[in-house]
Amino acid sequence: MTAAGGSPGTGGAGGRALLVVGDVVTDVVARHRGPLTAGTDTAASIRTVPGGAGANVACWAAHEGAADVRLLGRVGTEAAVWHERELTAQGVRPLLVVDAQAPTGTVICLVDESAAAERTFLTDSGASLRLGPDDWSESLLDGVAWLHLSGYLLFSESSRALVAVALETARARGVRASLDPASAGFLRTLGAERFLALVDGVDVLLPSRDEAWLLTGLPDAAEAAAELSLRVPLVVAKQGCEGALVARAGKVCARVPAAPAAPRDTTGAGDAFTGAFLAALLSGAEPEDAAVAGCRAGARAVERVGGRPPSPG
Repeated sequence: MTAAGGSPGTGGAGGRALLVVGDVVTDVVARHRGPLTAGTDTAASIRTVPGGAGANVACWAAHEGAADVRLLGRVGTEAAVWHERELTAQGVRPLLVVDAQAPTGTVICLVDESAAAERTFLTDSGASLRLGPDDWSESLLDGVAWLHLSGYLLFSESSRALVAVALETARARGVRASLDPASAGFLRTLGAERFLALVDGVDVLLPSRDEAWLLTGLPDAAEAAAELSLRVPLVVAKQGCEGALVARAGKVCARVPAAPAAPRDTTGAGDAFTGAFLAALLSGAEPEDAAVAGCRAGARAVERVGGRPPSPG
C-alpha cells in the first residue's frame, strides 16, 4: 500500500474499474418545514427513492465519468429487481446478493427545510449488513484499479469480516482502497480505536467533520484531519458548506472551498463528494483536484431530493 506522504495512484493489477462494496437501501425522504409536532400531524412532502451510502457513491462515480463501476451489496427479495434496475440506469454494474431471510434495508430521512435542509435518519439496515465473507470472491477484483468500502460495513460482525478479507485481497493484488466512515452515530458506538484498527491498510479515508472529530477527539477540523493522516496515507475530510481538507503525513496540504448551492436535501451529499472524488482520481487527477470535483458534486447533490445523481437522459 502507499507509504505515508506518498500519492495514492490508481495502480492495481492493470485494471481500470472501480468496485464499491457497501449498502443498498430504500430511502423514504420526508421533507418538512420547522419542528416536528408531537402527538399530531406535521405536513411533509414524502418520496421513496433508491439509496444507501455505497450505492450512492457508485452512482455518482459513474455519473462523473468513471468508466466501469461495479457495486457489491445485499438486498431483500422484495426490492431486488427495482434496485438492480435503478443501478443499471445510472451506469453501475450491480453485483447484488439477494437475501431470502431479511428485507432490504430502509432509511427514513427527515429533512427540515427550515434548517438548511439538515437531515435526521431512522435506519433499519436489514439485509445490507448481512453481507459477509461468503459473498466475497477474489475474482471480484478482476480488472479493478480501486476498491471503495462503505463504513457502514464496519457496524456488523459479518460485514466487518468481509472488509477484512476484501482489504487483504486488495493488498495482495496491488489494488488501492478507500473507506468512508459513513455514520457518526454508529461510529460513536463502535469506538475510535477499534474503527482505526479495522481500517488499517486503507489508502484513503474520507470522513465528515463530525467523524474526524470522533476519531481523534480534536474539535478543530484541520487538526483532526492532520492527526488522521498519521494513521492513513491520505485523508480527505469533508466539511459540508466549508468545502474539504486534504491531509498527508500529519499536515493539511490543501483547503478546498465548497461550490455554491441552494440546499433542498443534504441526504447523500457526502456520497456524491466521494463518488466524484474517486472518479477524478481514477482519471489521473491529483487528490487536491479530485476534492474540487467532489465539492462540485456535493453542491449539485444538495439541490436534489435523495442521494443519487440525475438519471442519464
